[in-house]
Amino acid sequence: MTAAVGLYQRLGLPEPWNATTTPTPLIVYGGSGAVGAFAIKLAQASNIHPLIVVAGRAQSFVEKLITPCKGDAIVDYRKGNEAVVSGIKDALKKAGVSEVHYAFDAVSEHNSFQNISKVLSKPGKITLVLPGKNYSDIPEYIEKSNTMVGSVHMDNAPDSAKGKAGIKTGGKDFGFAFFRLFSRGLQEGWFTAHPYEVVPGGLAGVEKGLSDLKNGVNSATKYIFKIEDTK
Repeated sequence: MTAAVGLYQRLGLPEPWNATTTPTPLIVYGGSGAVGAFAIKLAQASNIHPLIVVAGRAQSFVEKLITPCKGDAIVDYRKGNEAVVSGIKDALKKAGVSEVHYAFDAVSEHNSFQNISKVLSKPGKITLVLPGKNYSDIPEYIEKSNTMVGSVHMDNAPDSAKGKAGIKTGGKDFGFAFFRLFSRGLQEGWFTAHPYEVVPGGLAGVEKGLSDLKNGVNSATKYIFKIEDTK
């Protein structure tokens, strides 16, 4: 749902039921994480291409999500910031597009939004997932927003829009529609869950899971802890 909020409420991209028919370049920074991967899957459903995905050692996972014949490409962040910027530019050129106006930053740290800012065209839009950070490095011509899944639990429609033409535009209505779309997608198979790993020991395995996350052991995988396995 975080990915859906970012793509459709914050960036204003076409929803899956109104898929675009024109090239719509999109940068997804952090494509192997859950939010980034779901953003890629939803973008595919909306026919949003080319997708320029920034990822690291989990590129083999990301390769299964993208469509290279539509210009999608992966840029390796491990090669350094300059290589990321030039890699995005090269990927866009190879895809036959000269500008990119949208970016979903599913990392929002480690120079991610600074790198994105160097390639977004005017007018640009970027949405970020970490609240409370200093994003002053993002130029004023780029419209920035924060994406938080909690917005679908709030009726955040402005008073002027409530009841207008019998339609509300708050987060609750957005969540209501997309949760049902996800259910259908899971049934039909075009929407899939993120890879996961069950950590042994139940709650006793939480410390190991946190250590693995801190040390970068985890890649493209969600950890699950079964309470009933706790001794």
